[in-house]
Amino acid sequence: MTYDHIIIGSGINALVCGAILSRHQNILVLEREETVGGTIKTGTLAEGFTYDPLAMTYLLLLASPAYADLGEELTQRGVAFAKTDAPTGVLTAEGRAAILSTDRNANIKAFDALEPGEGERHREEMAYIEANAEFLFSLLNGQLWSLNTLKLLLRETIKRKPRGLKSLIGEMLVSNRRRLGGNSRAKELEALMAPWPLHAGLDPEQPYSGQIGMTMAFALEAFGAPISVGGAHKVAQALADIISANGGTVRTGADVDEILEGTDGRPVAGVRLAGGEELDAPSVISSTTPTQLYGRLLRHWTLPEFVAKETRRYQYGKGNMQIHYALKQPVAWPVEGLQEVQLLHLSDGIDQVSKASNEALRGVLPANPTVCVGQPTAADPSRAPEGQAVLWIQLPQCPITLLGDAAGRIDVPEDGRWNEAVREAYADRVEEMIAAHVPGFRDTVIVRKALSPADLEAANINLIGGEPYGGWSGLDQLFTFRPFPQQINHDSFAQGVYQIGASTHPGSGLGGMSGYMLAQQLKPRKRWF
Repeated sequence: MTYDHIIIGSGINALVCGAILSRHQNILVLEREETVGGTIKTGTLAEGFTYDPLAMTYLLLLASPAYADLGEELTQRGVAFAKTDAPTGVLTAEGRAAILSTDRNANIKAFDALEPGEGERHREEMAYIEANAEFLFSLLNGQLWSLNTLKLLLRETIKRKPRGLKSLIGEMLVSNRRRLGGNSRAKELEALMAPWPLHAGLDPEQPYSGQIGMTMAFALEAFGAPISVGGAHKVAQALADIISANGGTVRTGADVDEILEGTDGRPVAGVRLAGGEELDAPSVISSTTPTQLYGRLLRHWTLPEFVAKETRRYQYGKGNMQIHYALKQPVAWPVEGLQEVQLLHLSDGIDQVSKASNEALRGVLPANPTVCVGQPTAADPSRAPEGQAVLWIQLPQCPITLLGDAAGRIDVPEDGRWNEAVREAYADRVEEMIAAHVPGFRDTVIVRKALSPADLEAANINLIGGEPYGGWSGLDQLFTFRPFPQQINHDSFAQGVYQIGASTHPGSGLGGMSGYMLAQQLKPRKRWF
């Protein structure tokens, strides 16, 4: 059988792309693991306790055009999302707390109570996002090398005048340190907003991190932090079911070894699986990192000389670590309202976030890491037996190669690799941070499961070094420079082969937008004559 498109991988971008293309074309999705979803997985911690080992929150999906297109079909297949009115909050080491709710007026009032004038600052920042939403979100949700983007830039230049557009772009490039350190006086609010660029792979000193911080605050306030009822995998499975219902095919346990070059004027012949099976298609869509695409799948192709160099130069950022708990009861946080917060950061503000990031980049285990504590049972009680709870913890500042411990308490191996001893010792450090706020926390633990950066890489071939963002997210690898400056949109350097996923524009997250953009490019067009 000849397929119109073969899609390698089954993460959110691959499945969104396949779901849309399968409406009119014959699609084959190949996943090397035994379940679809890529980083979207669901498992059991203990009897009755459901958890998502890797990705969990669908904020970016619900805010995307992809969901506007596919949302009704997902609902028909039983997908439901749950959230609380408190998507995020912070608790400092001193026990000070702040919460961002989904009610802007309530946020303004609460922030003013912490420090007069902070509410107005928040109002102004959210008004800035709203006033510039067309420009800001068009850059994130559209093909950058396109007539539509050119028209957008011309419209904005006419509307704002050149100096006005230059001013807006300059504002977009502000770092999160400058944004918070220069404007925020309330320590709790600085700590509340400081960690969020980390979730896009950005550190607080990097250009554009301030814009990302504001955009995430805006999105959290507007959409909350929705999770899939019953587990993150429900969304991935529903998208796979849409592809199947449209006549497409989704195969698991199918490891693609290489993309086959075509003959007789045909650019692509299809793919060869690791077992030797060959599958035919004139178009291949690879939801992988550049390392996988150019270093492995296209290894026998003759490509421009610079491709090999750019692949070697492609930079990955910090590793991540996950810690999951099954608990006898929800965490008894010391400040009222924190039990309902879905994504609670343990953080002391911009300096702490910066220091921990710098330590991780230098190969050192942070002494005081930024800890993101997800409380999925606050929104979806079905994930645990009645009265009990699940914690989903993410540490976005982990070294890929271990050179030392900033606290001087953990011995790292000479080969620099994560092992069980280091992983559990570092998980103990995080547990101590929680227990410092919640005496008796350890007595509520039924099960703890930690996943180091090495464990994450073993779980997903695209999480190189346990880095979940598809590559370094500095400006030199963002927008039109992602993954390479020479790459145009999602066309690879091999004709008939396309690249999507976190390593391509617009980057990481469960939004599905790179897959959606490519699907719009490849789907058949209506003929009017």
